[in-house]
Amino acid sequence: MTALPSQHQNPNTTQPDMSHHHKQSPRATAVATSRYSLFSPKLSVYLCSICVTLFVVFHIQILQTPLPSSSNSLSFLHNWQEKLTTYDDSPSSCAPDLESMGDKLRESVTFLPLKDLRFANAALVGHTWFMSSLYDTHEEGEVQYQQFPSKSSDGRILCIKGHDNHDGSWNYYALAYPGFLPKNATLVTGRTFVSYNHYDFGNIWHGLSSLVPFVAWHLKSQCALPSRWILYHWGEVRTGMSPWLNTLMEATFGGPMNIEKFDDVGDDQTTYCYEEAVVMRHNEGGMSRENRMGVYDLIRCKARMMCGAELDRTDGEIGLTLLMRTGPRSFRNETAVVEIFERECKKVESCRLRVAYSSNLTICEQVKLMGLTDVLVSPHGAQLTNLFLMDRNSSVMEFYPKGWLKLAGVGQFVYKWITSWSGMKYEGAWRDTDGEQCPYPDDDRRCMSIYKNGRIGYNSTYFAEWASKVLNEVKLRKFEEASKGNINPTKCACS
Repeated sequence: MTALPSQHQNPNTTQPDMSHHHKQSPRATAVATSRYSLFSPKLSVYLCSICVTLFVVFHIQILQTPLPSSSNSLSFLHNWQEKLTTYDDSPSSCAPDLESMGDKLRESVTFLPLKDLRFANAALVGHTWFMSSLYDTHEEGEVQYQQFPSKSSDGRILCIKGHDNHDGSWNYYALAYPGFLPKNATLVTGRTFVSYNHYDFGNIWHGLSSLVPFVAWHLKSQCALPSRWILYHWGEVRTGMSPWLNTLMEATFGGPMNIEKFDDVGDDQTTYCYEEAVVMRHNEGGMSRENRMGVYDLIRCKARMMCGAELDRTDGEIGLTLLMRTGPRSFRNETAVVEIFERECKKVESCRLRVAYSSNLTICEQVKLMGLTDVLVSPHGAQLTNLFLMDRNSSVMEFYPKGWLKLAGVGQFVYKWITSWSGMKYEGAWRDTDGEQCPYPDDDRRCMSIYKNGRIGYNSTYFAEWASKVLNEVKLRKFEEASKGNINPTKCACS
């Protein structure tokens, strides 16, 4: 962390030079007396004190209430800030009063809990319970984000106090003007990405969903890069993420993630203020499909570059990959399933079958495998997140154990969603109707604990017909793309 201690100086007040006074005529003396009576030092100090009092009361109020993004209010506050940092050498200088006002401005910075327990029942709605007093910037089709300093923050920067990893309500945030940081605060230079994940950075699906918005902001901000990352789950500090996700983000941003661990912080209440910060708390919400596809295009391209995989396939092969699982949600009879797809693949010219387990592959081996895949066949599970690493317009076939449709909730559709968001084609899902029996009624939520990790059977006739249909459609699509001269880009954006 590159940090500079917050500083301010006490300026010396220049005393008026009386050495050049000389006698004046009565008329000149009268004029001078009149001038000094109208602009006396006492009157200047009195007026300045009134301004100081009014400003401090006004600023305490605005620090506790989000301000509209008004150019007038922003201009007003910036003018005051300039006056606080510029001292006049004239006899009526208000330097002592302005210095006192600066101290009051520092003391008036209000810290609020990162996790606002008042919104625990609507933690992901609207302004969420993370930094709940602030609202996001959102243009239609674009990512939702907060940026500091900015017009919406009236030029203030983000300050964070505390690094608790068990209770987010013990960590705090505030906004402060760069010239008037809280006392003993440390200014951290560079750009900081602050990510809020309501679920888990260790899960590659949930982790990816929380970091995709930063890639979108990176693209729309002329490829601006972060100096560091701060990760939060429920307002609690997290110091890492899955190796798969960490590697892809390093490839995308062109360097180490540099995730803050706060190892060198002795006091839990140490305050850090960030020269520039970008905050995300809504995952991909609000982004258009076109913008999402652009993000996945960039991650895919950068990952292939890092791993030395081909950016543009020209082999004419139809790659059929069975990406298997072991344990929960695996096929009960893998051999039978592989034989079905192998038989159908042999019926299609240029089709090549590959069977793999993501748990046995390095990250780059997964990237290269997906680069050779046109049809991905896999049970529901985290390994399916790899699907966006295929070329656009590739196909996905998904499989579920018994009971999921009725009881698993909307989360069961995440791979259908990412298939669409990344420009792939979702060919449907097969749901097993056989499996372990639940002692409760079928719609009882307790049954999900039994069905969640169930294994998947197979239907020879259905699988064969489904595989034949998809493979022939892919063959036709690839032929049409080749005849049109469609090729994948050979250079990544932000390169």
